[in-house]
Amino acid sequence: MEKFGKSQPVTRVEDLRFLTGAGRYIDDTAPEDALFAHVFRSPVAHADITGLDVSAARGAEGVHAVLTAADLAEAGLTLGLPTVMVPNRDGTKTEPPRRPILAEGRVRFVGEPVAVVFAESAEAAKDAAELIELDLVDRPAQMATAPGDTPIHDALPDNRAFDYGIGDEAATAAAFDAAARVVRLTVENSRVISNPMEVRGCHATWDGARLHFAFSGQGVWEMKKLLAKAFGLEADDVHVTTPDVGGGFGTKTMPYPEYFLVAYAARHLGRPVRWFSERGEAMLSDNSGRDLVSDAELAFDADNRITGYRVHTRSNLGAYLSGFGPLMQTHLFSRVLTGVYDVPTAWLRSEGYFTNTTQVDAYRGAGRPEANYLLERMMDRAARELGVDPWELRRINFIRPEQFPYTTVTGETYDVGAFGRVLDSAAQATEAAGFAARRAASEAEGKLRGQGICYYIEAILGSPSEDVRIEFEDGGAVMYVGTQSNGQGHETVYRQFLSDQTGIPVDAIRVVQGDSDLIARGGGTGGSRSVTVQTNVTLTAVDQIVSAFKTFLAPEMGVPEDAITWDDERFRAEGSNISPTILEVAEMARAAGREDLLVHSATAQLEARSFPNGAHVAEVEVDPETGQVRVDRYGVVDDFGNLVNPLLVEGQVHGGVAQGLGQALLERVVYDEDGQLLTASFMDYAMPRADNLPMIGFSTEPVPSTANQLGMKGCGEAGTVGAIAAVANAVQDALWDRGVRQADIPFTPMRVWEMLETGAVAAE
Repeated sequence: MEKFGKSQPVTRVEDLRFLTGAGRYIDDTAPEDALFAHVFRSPVAHADITGLDVSAARGAEGVHAVLTAADLAEAGLTLGLPTVMVPNRDGTKTEPPRRPILAEGRVRFVGEPVAVVFAESAEAAKDAAELIELDLVDRPAQMATAPGDTPIHDALPDNRAFDYGIGDEAATAAAFDAAARVVRLTVENSRVISNPMEVRGCHATWDGARLHFAFSGQGVWEMKKLLAKAFGLEADDVHVTTPDVGGGFGTKTMPYPEYFLVAYAARHLGRPVRWFSERGEAMLSDNSGRDLVSDAELAFDADNRITGYRVHTRSNLGAYLSGFGPLMQTHLFSRVLTGVYDVPTAWLRSEGYFTNTTQVDAYRGAGRPEANYLLERMMDRAARELGVDPWELRRINFIRPEQFPYTTVTGETYDVGAFGRVLDSAAQATEAAGFAARRAASEAEGKLRGQGICYYIEAILGSPSEDVRIEFEDGGAVMYVGTQSNGQGHETVYRQFLSDQTGIPVDAIRVVQGDSDLIARGGGTGGSRSVTVQTNVTLTAVDQIVSAFKTFLAPEMGVPEDAITWDDERFRAEGSNISPTILEVAEMARAAGREDLLVHSATAQLEARSFPNGAHVAEVEVDPETGQVRVDRYGVVDDFGNLVNPLLVEGQVHGGVAQGLGQALLERVVYDEDGQLLTASFMDYAMPRADNLPMIGFSTEPVPSTANQLGMKGCGEAGTVGAIAAVANAVQDALWDRGVRQADIPFTPMRVWEMLETGAVAAE
């Protein structure tokens, strides 16, 4: 069997229903008789609760219940939302503060759930919430990502959640002491809101013995486990499903308070319950992304080779720790700390701080965009200060092909790479040699043109294990998968791959996902893992099917089992007059009463992590009169290893680049000094539109991975990982000759105009 698909650019089969309005999202699937939930949220960022009167709300027309923290405590639902914690650099580990489902005694961010109303209609629930009386005594809001005078959690008076370190601090200090040149830069990575097209929602039903919970998420099994634990149920008594999902980007990975409230109410009230967020509510309460400031230093020898890298990052965690929040700027940042460069020693210190803001957690790329953004900004600054062409400085410091497998100073093992070849391909694909002429043409029109490079690398995250079940039905097959599409096109690529490996026609294959009753386990989606892990386990299942079918066919074909071959389309044997397809064998087995041959389950684990990488090249044009930045040209050359469907990969890259450009040019969360969110609607929080985006050139320069039998590397987050730095470096390049030495995202017209004004004054 050839262990790889045929890499054909097949269009997405699911688009037919999505584009014709036939998609079934979470709000489409709620029971018609479900009660509506509305969450009453804190209007202030930090205050003690001195009174909470919900009696009028409980008596309002159409209201079935109003829950507060006291009601949950009386019912025994006192769990805190789960999180992971990282060790401090001295080996200790801070005890994470408990995050209650509903505020207990104090509110810590605007939008924190305080009470929840359940009523016959959404309007009745909202009207009742207006009757809730909340008495508060304000506390000062802690907004700085630094030790503060106002503890958000009493057990942590300095508001610091962790002080993490990785690398060799002493060796790195020695490298800096011996360096010929040292380059320093402080880089801000602004906070962003995820904003998937479909905001979060859920509904729940209790039939007297079993809980069915449906939500718009990124995997059903972790939610199943948490609900069973919260309500003291056996695992088999919890059924979790996820229908079509209109985008996730990491934000829908982790549990939120509303999920437990809706599940509890369905069980407590004996009625189905539904909750669906509104956009403004989502901006207040959904996890944000990024939000960190880093001081970075690169040490160089006399030949412009890096001898050391030192980073001190201070990240904003929000008021509580979200599910994976502490991992973002620690473990995940460190996976690609030194990027694609041969760095002999490095040290990362990462401090995480609580502030009176919404929680921060995974957002497309989860720590890897932050690390690459910082390092690639540093490489561009180093090229300027060392007087070296930025393309050449990268080539000087690339890990060379003969050095693979290469173990980084933080312990990651890159299996393969040809970074110089990919960068050369990017230079050719983006016509880099013609940049000087294009810059001159822009200058002739009174515009500033800049070119920016980012050579990124990312590490595939999430569980390396995955499950699949393949069941033969009349005339086709059903594939039950453990991953969860959030719009990536999984149905298409999984059908295509199974067809490639079995000869079953694509239109005879159905893909089923997001149902904890139909497959025992699964890792969901996240970390660019889905296609790599799911196709890997699919191969295992196909091997099992072929082996079992050979055993069954031997007497039917009148030959020994070891005489039967399989060529991805038919079983054949010399001397036999039949050569059945897999579907024909399944029908033979069904006719023989061999139902055991019609269902095949498999679990498989990847041997190691893979490392997608590539070069992004951006050219921007800046109008110095208005500060307007236009991305004029954009090209990407990626090394994703082998591909199943290049068309879907290109779509993923385009979407990722759009999100990266959004953060670079427009997106930024702003709070005032009292913790009020000032960017709480699309009137104030700018999202990229078609006129902000250029045509995006895309090609691949594959170096097949040795970490899995398919030679694949994930692609889902790569566009975002590379885009932010490419655009930022291009803008910095455009502004440099005007005296601007610190160009920070987002590059809104006002900010760029102010940079130019400040730079001009400094130059004088």
